[in-house]
Amino acid sequence: MAYNILIVDDSIPMRAVIKKIIKASGFDVGEFFEASNGREALKVLNEKWLDLVLTDYNMPDMNGLELVEEMKRDETLMSMPVIMITTEGSKERVEEFMAKGIIGYIKKPFTPEQIKQKLIEIMGETKNEKQPFENGDEELDF
Repeated sequence: MAYNILIVDDSIPMRAVIKKIIKASGFDVGEFFEASNGREALKVLNEKWLDLVLTDYNMPDMNGLELVEEMKRDETLMSMPVIMITTEGSKERVEEFMAKGIIGYIKKPFTPEQIKQKLIEIMGETKNEKQPFENGDEELDF
């Protein structure tokens, strides 16, 4: 099953990196969608069929936690899995994320393998079982 994924981050290069890593991982993606903050993400969420949201925490206009709070108020969005990818790593902050309904957390900088493992843990297996980072990308650290 191919998953439609929304990547929410105010950094265009970071969105591109996350997308590239997911593609390289072999995770079965139907389509990628992007937003630069929580408000844009809500528009996309209301217009497209999505299976998963990967969001940054620190963004202008509406941060990742505010996005999740809005999603939890919407009957159709409240059960959608959300993974927070952020530099925020204190125990208190991570506990706050989880209390608000974040299903997974990845701390920046991250490795491609960390994203792959989190996606598999939350959504299921990859579409192929070959080693996805054969071209040397496994040593990238973002």
